[in-house]
Amino acid sequence: MTKRAARALAMTHWGSYEAEVADGRLRRLSPIEIDADPSRIGAFDPAVLESPTRIRTPMIREGFFAGHGTSYRRRGEDAFVPVSWNEASDLVAAELTRVRDQHGNASIFGGSYGWASAGRFHHAQSQLHRFLNVLGGYTGAVNTYSYAAAEVILPHVNGDTSGLEYGHTSWPVIAQNTELFVLFGGIPLKNSQVSAGGVGAHHTRAGLKLCREAGVEFVNIGPIASDAADFLDARQLWIRPNSDTAMMLALAFTIVTEGLHARDFLATHCVGFDKVREYLLGTADGQPKTPEWAAPLTEIPADAIRALAREMAGRRTMISVAWSLQRADHGEQPYWAAMTLAAVLGQIGLPGGGIGFGYGATNRVGAGARPFTWSSLPQFDNPVRQRIPVARITDMLLDPGGEVDYDGTRVCFPDIKLIYWAGGNPFHHHQDLSRLADAWQKPDAVIVHEMWWTATARHADIVLPVASPFERNDIGCARGENHIVAMRQLIEPVGQSQSDFEIFSGIAERLQLRSQFRGDRDEMGWLRHLYDGCRTTGAEQGIDFPDFETFWREGIFELPRPAEEPVLWKGFRSDPAANPLPTPSGRFELYSERIAGFGYPDCAGHAKWYEPAEWLGSSKAAEWPIHLISNQPQTRLHSQYDHASVSKAAKVSGREPIWINPVDAATRGIADGDLVRVFNVRGSCLAGAVVTDRIRPSVAQLATGAWYDPETEGPERGMDRHGNVNVLTRDAGTSRLAQGPIAQSLLVQIERFDGEPPIMRAFDPPPISERREPTRRSPSG
Repeated sequence: MTKRAARALAMTHWGSYEAEVADGRLRRLSPIEIDADPSRIGAFDPAVLESPTRIRTPMIREGFFAGHGTSYRRRGEDAFVPVSWNEASDLVAAELTRVRDQHGNASIFGGSYGWASAGRFHHAQSQLHRFLNVLGGYTGAVNTYSYAAAEVILPHVNGDTSGLEYGHTSWPVIAQNTELFVLFGGIPLKNSQVSAGGVGAHHTRAGLKLCREAGVEFVNIGPIASDAADFLDARQLWIRPNSDTAMMLALAFTIVTEGLHARDFLATHCVGFDKVREYLLGTADGQPKTPEWAAPLTEIPADAIRALAREMAGRRTMISVAWSLQRADHGEQPYWAAMTLAAVLGQIGLPGGGIGFGYGATNRVGAGARPFTWSSLPQFDNPVRQRIPVARITDMLLDPGGEVDYDGTRVCFPDIKLIYWAGGNPFHHHQDLSRLADAWQKPDAVIVHEMWWTATARHADIVLPVASPFERNDIGCARGENHIVAMRQLIEPVGQSQSDFEIFSGIAERLQLRSQFRGDRDEMGWLRHLYDGCRTTGAEQGIDFPDFETFWREGIFELPRPAEEPVLWKGFRSDPAANPLPTPSGRFELYSERIAGFGYPDCAGHAKWYEPAEWLGSSKAAEWPIHLISNQPQTRLHSQYDHASVSKAAKVSGREPIWINPVDAATRGIADGDLVRVFNVRGSCLAGAVVTDRIRPSVAQLATGAWYDPETEGPERGMDRHGNVNVLTRDAGTSRLAQGPIAQSLLVQIERFDGEPPIMRAFDPPPISERREPTRRSPSG
């Protein structure tokens, strides 16, 4: 009997695909048969892998050869010189040795924040951190841009981050039991196209349709109607951005003062309700948190707030809070207030009741996958204990020796001399990019692994071309997903590209650390080792994984569904003594003695309304009358594949589209398709207008991820020509507690752009020079 040919599969963050390869080139990707709702992101043209934007050989910034204080342009504006792998690896090893020996390992910042490309072994962050730990350590970062404030506040309230990315009550349970689903920030299907690490099959659309067909009613509280799919027939409450905490407090006030609250649950499963009640009633500050108090803040009528509170108390209600709500000034508060509201209702732990954070944020949320710990590349311990909050990178670079409060501690910023970044794009994720670009000039050296000429690559000194996931062997699997995929190498690496593993191996060899880094295994040796770890874990759960050869040939293996659909906090609900939460009290801490003890003026011991520094309710709105929402794009993952056909097809006037309400467009003489200038005190960018009533007046929406393309000369220097929203966002922390990003607290003005538009160069390679000067440093400095 003839063996079946091995399947050519590719797993990405937005889906898994059958690959068609001909003449050594990837010709087509087709969604695997089990994915009934494939992502549109996966329809990109594979020819983009060989586009002019691809980095084909190691590159050195021209000015880096001569050192600082020369006439060369600054990072981000300079030309690059192609070099051999030997010269590039020698130079990287020399720079790492110099900084380590002269300044210490804490002066090396190990970046690699972000999604990079899918694959369990070739995970850029794991590879970089393993390498730097072998070298002696590095300064790193904690938390994520996605939900930093939530990562800090939820462990204080709930003991951990259950219900943030994993552990949610599943769609089938919601469909069978929920009567009312209240969405703060919606459940945008565009976000659920992806899951970090890879997607086997998409679940969210089918889950939501199952809920709607079962009679679940939806209420979408947000400024963008499309954040709830049309088929949900959701009631729309057009809340003013950044006022969700006020609305949640008013809902809780109504439930409590009308005697609709769950007294028994609050007494047996929560602590601190007495202090919360005093705040709701205004005992301490003289301001009861009534619907009439919240109405002018939220711009939702008091009667509508009161009616919704009664409806929530009278029905089996699930509350969903989008991740985006905590990416705002005082972003900890809507999450704490939502937990307070859910506790007051008393339905936490009941099938179809309670709360979940981020439904619709990724594919895995609500999917109810079997809890399974997939094997991963060991990173070793980092001897350097220094960590900074992830969104404080610019502060760290501009203020070495400075300090910042963070979760009850004081973080001292190290003096960073070298940035090493592999995977991710800080010139996408970070706020106030002009400020970041200035701070990025401070270190002695910036080393980047990249596939494309992104802004991060352009702002590097040494750029090492990395292979795409189609150009190496790997295993695709991710927490919260039920599939493991054999990612066989489909094509040869473009140009001189290498995997991160081989790049680091070459540098480690020069540092006499090759054996320590590689662990005496090659690529396939590591894949077998990681897969064997999965088989061992599976055997402990009674799951019979195939042997490696069979898996590698068949290409995919699916875990069985869990025996019981998950209900968040079910065990704690049924027996809080036997299943205590990992909080100091073992219960939900509606009032936290620990946080109160920090004495932060911007984060009290309970959920509280704090007015944002920049929102439509502030005096700044007189000059900057549009609140700009910077949400996730529909046609790419963050900034990944912005240069590919799917993302490019969605551009308007060649720029990133911006949604504007017809009322706001009319007052500015803006028509659909016009080029507009969006600006505030921090910067400006061009975008293409989409005039739509799917967004409320005084609010606009410009997705993140357009490749950063600033003007470098003339009176418009610094203006982004492409529509990168982060030239506008404010670079400050949510509060002293979490120091998370506040991209959603953003005011701007918009005007029609009538001049000759500047040429957009976001997807053009930088100037390539053949000019050479002696390498500027030796390992000894």
